[in-house]
Amino acid sequence: MKNTGKITLCAMMAALASLFMLTSYFPYLTYAIPAMAGLFIMVAVIETNAKWAAVAYFASAIITALVAEPEAKMLYILFFGYYPILKAVFEKLKSRVLEYLLKFGVLNIAIIFAYSFVAKLIGVDLSDMGDFGKYSSLILLVGANIVFVLYDIAVTRMAAFYMVRLHPQISKYLKIK
Repeated sequence: MKNTGKITLCAMMAALASLFMLTSYFPYLTYAIPAMAGLFIMVAVIETNAKWAAVAYFASAIITALVAEPEAKMLYILFFGYYPILKAVFEKLKSRVLEYLLKFGVLNIAIIFAYSFVAKLIGVDLSDMGDFGKYSSLILLVGANIVFVLYDIAVTRMAAFYMVRLHPQISKYLKIK
């Protein structure tokens, strides 16, 4: 695909991800929408490469920062938006152990950063909350890691679905050989 096609595709995926993030204002979709919006970045990774997909992510992150619901935008910018790019890079590694260590490492760093940022932003000292405050960070990390396994499997299956069902039709329009 020529560079103009890559630019167009990445711009469309960034726009769709940003548009999708607008629906995060609907109640109960705060966590699901950023995860699903990242799938548009996954399409950019599949059709172009990680570098072009990173451009799409940064463009969508800037737009999302301006228009999306605050908690959803934080989730998208700090993890779900760029995870499909990292997933593609990590899965090219020969060592499965290293791949999963990197995936879980990125997840946990993002969670700790987001959790600390929000606690500082709203001025909450978790140590003042008794046993719940002491263990809430650990509970959040364990729960997030369990859900992450399911999310990683879902992204893999969505990529496979895209390749089997949608890529053949889209490649006709993108003139991919």
